[in-house]
Amino acid sequence: MTTIKTSREIDRVFRDGARVSHPLITAIGAISPAEAAGAGRVAFIAGKKVGGAVRRNRAKRVMREACRRTGGPWAGWDIALVARAETGASGASELEAALSALVRRLGAAS
Repeated sequence: MTTIKTSREIDRVFRDGARVSHPLITAIGAISPAEAAGAGRVAFIAGKKVGGAVRRNRAKRVMREACRRTGGPWAGWDIALVARAETGASGASELEAALSALVRRLGAAS
């Protein structure tokens, strides 16, 4: 899975991307730049509002797995997935359904 690695790239997604939300997760998506060669990339973000380090790491693990199961990363898109307080405690099927719906709303998947 290709991830967005630099803060400059993440800042570009936050600045230029469209934001869609669900009670379990927020997705911010922007078209990949030309230098990314059309490959999709994903960033997994869990801020301190999610909780301590253990809760943040769990939230990112759960988001990574949901991304894998829903077909991510999506070609031509840079997507930042932002955890919410309920992300780590949610069930896998709930999070997968939420992520699928968000990606469709962004227009990254059919």
